[in-house]
Amino acid sequence: MTIPRTVTERLSIAPEVTAALEAGAPVVALESTLISHGLPYPQNLEVAIESEAAVRSSGAVPATVALHDGRILIGLDRSSLEALATAAAGTVRKAARPSLAAALASGGWAATTVSATMIAAHAAGIAVFATGGIGGVHSGALGSAWGSTQPTPSDPSVARPTFDISSDLEELARTPVAVVCAGPKAILDVPATLEYLETRGVPVVAVGQDEVPGFFARTAGIAAPHTVPDVGAAAELVGTHLGLGLGSGLLICVPAPAADALPEAIAREAVQRAIDDARDAGVTGPALTPWLLSRVAELTRGASIRANTALIINDARFAGELAVHLARN
Repeated sequence: MTIPRTVTERLSIAPEVTAALEAGAPVVALESTLISHGLPYPQNLEVAIESEAAVRSSGAVPATVALHDGRILIGLDRSSLEALATAAAGTVRKAARPSLAAALASGGWAATTVSATMIAAHAAGIAVFATGGIGGVHSGALGSAWGSTQPTPSDPSVARPTFDISSDLEELARTPVAVVCAGPKAILDVPATLEYLETRGVPVVAVGQDEVPGFFARTAGIAAPHTVPDVGAAAELVGTHLGLGLGSGLLICVPAPAADALPEAIAREAVQRAIDDARDAGVTGPALTPWLLSRVAELTRGASIRANTALIINDARFAGELAVHLARN
């Protein structure tokens, strides 16, 4: 019988990352699902390389996370990045907290989502993680996508709640890592996502503006629970929160670069149309998010992909700066 191994015992940390952690130097974790599932080749490889370069330009060490043959890799070399980027469709598993054990037990490659990357980063001693956008409460999760109440025999047209809520939110509530992103993905029920995070004790902080970033757009038309003017103030807040030992992470929301972001009205219209189309097509469950993102890309003629690419790299740069500030304190 195989002796069970903990998350820490399964870590395989790259020498450069190990050296940085031992020296107290800044390190930023990066997820790998954007490579295997988020973007087509060669754009996926280019974004992964540019994200790591953005972390380095800020003075920090990048640590892209993935699973391979039962090990949790913290820091990938170029050949590993290429293996994930060029793998045939369906050959790379997608690992989140609910599927982490299955992905490790099955062997082969698996890419880490937000929740799995947070678990790995925390186990390795990395306090800052950069991604594009987090998952959250989907439209209809609480029964409000096509109607506002529960279905009844007299009104069967009202949709049942799907309870489609990403494990990203629970991970933020239980794992003390600062997650830098461009806000919850625009395809979500953003107000419900923010309420969920507040209930679970997760600070949501917008940088440089009073509104929550809208992922593809710079704003979502929703007031941010907390705001800070710049990366220095963000580092002060992150350091204070993590130092208190409250057990939860933080969501640090950085708006997409102005030159690449979609206007808020255009982004909102495309997202709503995509949600309506998904309802008509009967798309639900794990297939919903990639379907919606693909449909938004079609509706915006690729502008959403350009915004997504730019915000991923921008988040990596900001996360590097944040890690540098934290390392100085």
